[in-house]
Amino acid sequence: MTNSRPKLVRPVELTRDNRLKSFLIYLEDITVVFDGFKALDIDLFGIYYNELRVIIGPNGAGKTTLCDVVSGKTHRSSGNVFWRGNEVATLRDTEMARLGIGRKFQTPTLFDSLSVYENLELALPRRHNLFQNLWGKTNSDEHDRIHEILRRVHLGGYKTVPAKFLSHGQRQCLEISMLILAEPELLLVDEPAAGLSDDETALMADLLLELRGQHAIIVIEHDMEFVRRLDAGVTVLNEGKIMAEGSMEEIQANPDVVEAYLGR
Repeated sequence: MTNSRPKLVRPVELTRDNRLKSFLIYLEDITVVFDGFKALDIDLFGIYYNELRVIIGPNGAGKTTLCDVVSGKTHRSSGNVFWRGNEVATLRDTEMARLGIGRKFQTPTLFDSLSVYENLELALPRRHNLFQNLWGKTNSDEHDRIHEILRRVHLGGYKTVPAKFLSHGQRQCLEISMLILAEPELLLVDEPAAGLSDDETALMADLLLELRGQHAIIVIEHDMEFVRRLDAGVTVLNEGKIMAEGSMEEIQANPDVVEAYLGR
């Protein structure tokens, strides 16, 4: 695995056949309209296999709506969505999850009455049915994997603690750990640095960087210092459209981006 950032090749620079082959998830001519308001209007957007990409933009730019389309939570009004080159635009979010898309929302969604370890047990891939949840037993390999993840996110000493007693940052790390255990190919992570201390922010950035190369990851974020830490390709949304794509250095030098977002 390598954490080096490849040059961001924009979809427009590839032929359509190469887009379908190169991108894990690929959106083409996507619009989303709510009550006559066009919330999203994207010509081309793609995420490579095992790529880490950050999406930034002002409030209302369409960041969450884009992730809703990718995850199947919101269906496009027009256009195509491809997963591994196959059209999936009509699939529901549960079906997209089974394909390999995991999502962490800004507010962690955990089982507060269960311990940290028990929350992770429920995230294991073979626990995704009622029978296994009620009567399944964690084997030694799964036990070791849970403990390794707890060590990586500095929660090793909290495995018996109910999730409701964790700090906000610890809850963020626990939910991402649950996603990792579920083994998705694509992680959608919404504002992971929100409300974190400086130490927790550094830990979160290190965790996402460690995951690059093992999963494709889309991060929605407002904290520009956190974005710089990730050293990843950046997509800028504004008014539902892609305004710019490139490295953080290229984005910061783009006068349109500065006027619309970074200069505010």
